[in-house]
Amino acid sequence: MTVVGPFGLSVRDQVLDTDVRVGLADVEEGLLEATKSDVPFITEAARHLVRAGGKRFRPLLVLLAAQFGDPYAPGVVPSAVVVELTHLATLYHDDVMDEAEVRRGVPSANTRWSNSVAVLTGDFLFARASQILADLGPEAVRIQAEAFERLVTGQILETAGPQDGRDPIDHYLEVIAGKTGSLIAVAGRFGAMMSGADVSVINTMTQFGERIGVAFQLADDVLDIASDSHESGKTPGTDLREGVATLPVLHLRAGCTSTDDHRLVELLDSDLSDDLRHAEALRLLRAHPALEQARRDTIRYADAARAALAPLPPGPAKQALEGLCDAVVFRAG
Repeated sequence: MTVVGPFGLSVRDQVLDTDVRVGLADVEEGLLEATKSDVPFITEAARHLVRAGGKRFRPLLVLLAAQFGDPYAPGVVPSAVVVELTHLATLYHDDVMDEAEVRRGVPSANTRWSNSVAVLTGDFLFARASQILADLGPEAVRIQAEAFERLVTGQILETAGPQDGRDPIDHYLEVIAGKTGSLIAVAGRFGAMMSGADVSVINTMTQFGERIGVAFQLADDVLDIASDSHESGKTPGTDLREGVATLPVLHLRAGCTSTDDHRLVELLDSDLSDDLRHAEALRLLRAHPALEQARRDTIRYADAARAALAPLPPGPAKQALEGLCDAVVFRAG
């Protein structure tokens, strides 16, 4: 029997499904504990996005990677809490930078309170993640620090834009490898490492995490254009409105040849804070081949992630990881 697990993942093994569900419940409990403060307002702000839900993709990957060692090892769940806290902290900061109004279907922290509260709450979550991390040992601290440096570097590169002569698409892929792939790679690495898995498994799960992380972000790029707010949990076309050139827009600009293409580019370069122009830009981009090209890129990275799993021993955990590749592609479908 197929048991439907988190993230729309089909888990074909009852024991694995139970392990993952119990593990995710423990992660959720750990997140609530880590976001509790003696100051009630801090607790409320820190739990704002925790309670809004989310896909918990990173903790899920930690738990699946741990199946190649001892999935009940004491460091597995805390490391999953660390990566999710770090991710949540970046969301608070991202929403300030993007001036986002909605996150996970609820008002963003900066909208509900202020930019200052959102930034400081993100800092609070980083601090709590660091406290947990310290108990996992110096190697875990080093891995997290290196990934965090890559994450921030990716954000800076996105803000600065590509250097003269650099292919904007290559630059963008480097950006999301840093911003998204780095932390998801840590999720795979921590799960295998904390479970005591072999070094070869740790390396495989790190590589898989990096590749599936890029695919995951590319799927988000497609969803930002193609979905409605009910599907994505945030306002469609947020990146368009903020002038962030994601992969569909970059493909449009790279292949701009027709009069209609030029008209759409001019529209994208205009002030899309105007609701009518924003709606028109979304409508035209949804019908443009550039969106389908971005979907193909998502599939390519998901296939590369699947290929990275080849050295792993067969079994339910490997099947579940392959299912993650399918789930990511389905989101962009």
